[in-house]
Amino acid sequence: MKILSILGALVIASLPVMPVWAENMTPEDIQRMVDEAVNKRLQEHERREGTMERKEDEPPPAGVQYPTPTGPITDIRVERKGEEKVPLGFGSTGSGKLVYAKPFVSAPKAIIGGYVDAMYNNLARQNLDNPSRHSFGQQRLVPFIYADITDHVKFAAELEFERGGTNAPQGTDGSMTVEFAFIDYLFDETINARAGILLMPVGKFNLLHDSPLNDLVDRPMVSRIVIPSTWFQAGAGGYGTFYPSSQSKLDWELYAVNGMSQTAGAITDQGTRGARGSVSRDRDDSKAVVGRVAFSPMLGIEVAGSGYHDVYKQESVTADAGRISIFALDWTLQRGPFELIGESAWARISNNNATGVAGSGIGPGSMQGYYIQGNYHFMPEFLKKWAPSHFTDASTFTAVVRWEQVDTDTDDRTRNPPNTFGNRRELDRLTLGLNFRPIEDTVFKFDWQFNTQKNALGLVNATGDMGNSNSPMDGDGFLVQAATYF
Repeated sequence: MKILSILGALVIASLPVMPVWAENMTPEDIQRMVDEAVNKRLQEHERREGTMERKEDEPPPAGVQYPTPTGPITDIRVERKGEEKVPLGFGSTGSGKLVYAKPFVSAPKAIIGGYVDAMYNNLARQNLDNPSRHSFGQQRLVPFIYADITDHVKFAAELEFERGGTNAPQGTDGSMTVEFAFIDYLFDETINARAGILLMPVGKFNLLHDSPLNDLVDRPMVSRIVIPSTWFQAGAGGYGTFYPSSQSKLDWELYAVNGMSQTAGAITDQGTRGARGSVSRDRDDSKAVVGRVAFSPMLGIEVAGSGYHDVYKQESVTADAGRISIFALDWTLQRGPFELIGESAWARISNNNATGVAGSGIGPGSMQGYYIQGNYHFMPEFLKKWAPSHFTDASTFTAVVRWEQVDTDTDDRTRNPPNTFGNRRELDRLTLGLNFRPIEDTVFKFDWQFNTQKNALGLVNATGDMGNSNSPMDGDGFLVQAATYF
């Protein structure tokens, strides 16, 4: 009561110095103003008294926090006045809470998405992409991370968990990989910088290999064997876009990367996949150059050329340096519901006379492959009327036919001793497919596949998903897959 009397007296004593408008106030107005001022002063006094009397090990009263945090989880590191202004880093204080000293805790910037697929195959015999004749498979789970750091700095990364990851019950069946992770600095639409783990721009498929994006279950053979998709390497370079006219567009990419390495896996007639190199270091201390130029004269048409050149093994006392060059041409033609896409690639390999692999002492000097694919998109109107909740304006069916060939030893170098196997990748494939997309980002695929291995010996070395020993990869049959972005 004593405190109330003092505060009330102070407020009343201050009335004479208030503005002139106070003279027109009624007694009720004055009393209300006095009560509000007294209550406010009393609350401040009790808060100060409570802070002084509280023991050190007692928690603060419920609802009392100073300073007041802003943003999600910011209060984890804001404990003292002024601490919210301390930059995150070694200037931050604390112990167990230091793990939260991250800028994205209080200012999140990243977006997480990705894609996933699941499939079933029923084949007369195993083939290149399917080592089991009858099998369910969860081929890929691929989280994607993107962040706008600033207007000029961007970050993107993609992780791939393939066939259950590295802890899959069958041991070597699965894998876990960082497919790309790079930082972009945007200068202008015509030229931008990029550095990190990069997707190699050789052909178009290696850049657009997502399961929900493609209309057939298995990837083109040329894009797996001659161009070793998914193919990524560490490096840096740039990309950009020009507009030669109001209708045309020219896109380019050019990078220097670590390159392939015979020490990572010899280049045999199984293809180039085993020599994709390391993202952690350049095993040969020689950089590769890779680039792609794509020209689109009008909407719906694009033709692109790309290339890769590298020293995959260094010169030694007894052998010259080995070089590999890969060239690719890809095309996209769209007109109404019709689409014609494809890719062709050639590899030239020099001084490939000592692979160091048993049964493959001499490697190929050249490889070649291609695919051509036609798509027809349609949506029957009667289905939209019959089941409008399942078939909408966003739904579509696609009929697909793809023909492809690959030859990993066009010079037949590997047919002769000291090779005990020869020309193991002379393959043809015809695929007929039908898929349904309830929306563009989700697809259900139904394929019928015909495979032929031309090599009469039919000898295939057991190497992961490359088939089983002494068994040709000519399994025909059907495949089903569901894939979606999320």
